[in-house]
Amino acid sequence: MSDLGAWAWCALAAAALIVGLSKTAVPGAGTLAVALFAAVLPAKQSTGALLILLIVADVFAVTMYRRHADWRTLWRLAPAVGVGIVAGAVFMAFADDAWMKRTIGVILLAVIAITLWRRRVSAGGVARGASPVSADAPPRRVAAVTYGSLGGFTTMVANAAGPVMSMYFLASRFEVKAFLGTAAWFFAIVNVAKVPFSVAIGIITPQSLVLDLVLVPVVVVGAFLGRWVADRIDQRVFERLVIGFTVVGAVYLLVS
Repeated sequence: MSDLGAWAWCALAAAALIVGLSKTAVPGAGTLAVALFAAVLPAKQSTGALLILLIVADVFAVTMYRRHADWRTLWRLAPAVGVGIVAGAVFMAFADDAWMKRTIGVILLAVIAITLWRRRVSAGGVARGASPVSADAPPRRVAAVTYGSLGGFTTMVANAAGPVMSMYFLASRFEVKAFLGTAAWFFAIVNVAKVPFSVAIGIITPQSLVLDLVLVPVVVVGAFLGRWVADRIDQRVFERLVIGFTVVGAVYLLVS
């Protein structure tokens, strides 16, 4: 911590604010926090430090949106997410930082491309008189396995499952509060499950916990700011922000 300069602290504080905001208003923005932490700290260490802040923000998100979760969706995702987390832990044991960033970046861009294509197909189907839900939604089991395993993998490797799961929830046509409630419970459960793995591979340390303690108040401010935004945001604007932030984060991971 003593080696961090003023600009580094500003970047970490901005990331902490984004963590709180992303959990209670715009989920895709969390990728920017991942990018800022990785720019200031070594990639693997940044993952461990960020995880604790995410859990703090999860507490606020669950408290605010606990009644809006779709539990059928969460249970459907659970097995695949578990497999993805284990795969991610194994990957982290062997891959270097560069491989981690580029692998996640490619996955995110692929998910975005598939989601946008499906939404375009959906729009064409609706124009021809088809049901918007049946036209857009992939088979439930296939989607749960695909997105769940990718979500588990990317959340373990770089806390970057937000964009992956955002694409899944968008495809499920959740309105804003249902989207945020389901995402809140999903990440609260998954992030806590990641802690033993993170401790075992040495990315959560006493030093990272001290850093987190300094940044927790900023996360709290971001969480309450996000709640204020969520009560006023339009559904179309919400979806565009999620997709936009996802693209920015994916491109950063590829070029950094």
